[in-house]
Amino acid sequence: MVSRKLTIVQLLPEMDNGGVEMVTLDFGSFLAAKGHRSIVISKGGRLVPELIKNGSEHIPCDYIGEKSPRCLKYIPWLRKFMLKEKVDVLHLRSRLPAWIGYLAWKSIPVNKRPLLIATFHGFYSINAYSAIMSKAQKVIAISNVIADHIKKEYHTPENRIKIIYEGIDENQFDSDAIDNKRLDAIQNKWGLDKSGPLVILLPARITRLKGHDIFIESLSLIRSLKWIAVCAGSSDLKSSYLEDLKAMVLKKGLKNRILFPGNCEDMPAAIKLSDIVVSSSCQPESFGRISVEAQSMNKPVIATAHGGSIETISHNKTGILVKPGSAEDMSYAIKKVIENKELYTALSSQGRSRVMAMFTKKVMCEKTLALYLENLKQVA
Repeated sequence: MVSRKLTIVQLLPEMDNGGVEMVTLDFGSFLAAKGHRSIVISKGGRLVPELIKNGSEHIPCDYIGEKSPRCLKYIPWLRKFMLKEKVDVLHLRSRLPAWIGYLAWKSIPVNKRPLLIATFHGFYSINAYSAIMSKAQKVIAISNVIADHIKKEYHTPENRIKIIYEGIDENQFDSDAIDNKRLDAIQNKWGLDKSGPLVILLPARITRLKGHDIFIESLSLIRSLKWIAVCAGSSDLKSSYLEDLKAMVLKKGLKNRILFPGNCEDMPAAIKLSDIVVSSSCQPESFGRISVEAQSMNKPVIATAHGGSIETISHNKTGILVKPGSAEDMSYAIKKVIENKELYTALSSQGRSRVMAMFTKKVMCEKTLALYLENLKQVA
């Protein structure tokens, strides 16, 4: 058994926004707390101060995620760095940095190479560029659906794949941890009346992949019920999709009932303020983080039945899964949850216990470290 303190490098383009960055931050903090040396190599970003505060080291490489010849200079540098610092594990978290990491790793004598791990954080495009993520000695899939994708598209042997679900901070997404001041801030920003109708939240970046049009269509079918819907998420300023959605709202006669307040800086408070949380993605989610966050706060979730949502939601226990692309199915599910108080209570009561057992960052980090130790033992 490997009992010594390890030196672990995580490699990704930047430490700014996004699920991959948060996972890297959480895991780095976990490693440092366990006494291991945690190193993150990236361009940098707003999460770097917190990363360092929590005990990790950060090495800035401005072009590590840039698709240009400038990134190639990091190959010999990384090779030298891994040998000098006696790195035990190199963990690849994104495709272009993975090429840099893999080529540097490959140039090291076999008996001096660190353990090479890669995580598929999503459904990458199927081509030779993405295939680099399947070349690691062990490949982490963040859900069963991603594991199936890896096996089918890259023919990776099952014994090289390990399923480790992404994890959320259960303390951050805890209704009891959110005070009225935070709730008031969200309520004021959204212009909601405290005594108003129930709130249906769709928290997602405003892109066609997230199915906002299906969501709006489903709500138009239950316009007679008392509700207000909030589509909380940023939009691409170069796209006309947001304007198309606003026009659709007007056409359906739902003005002032469906809001687009932009990006939400306090998602835990937004979820607590809401009564129902919806995920209407047209394409399968690799994991379905928002559904897990909502369940952690004991909110019923309605999501399209594909991708990671099938795994993260227990149908008719912590949420309801509906046919992808079907406004009618989604409408029926929302109506059922609104009108059936017993069902609402049942769906709300079981979510957090499921999250605590399967989808916390502690569970994720412990399983990832266990994977390291198990495979380091095999090559020792």
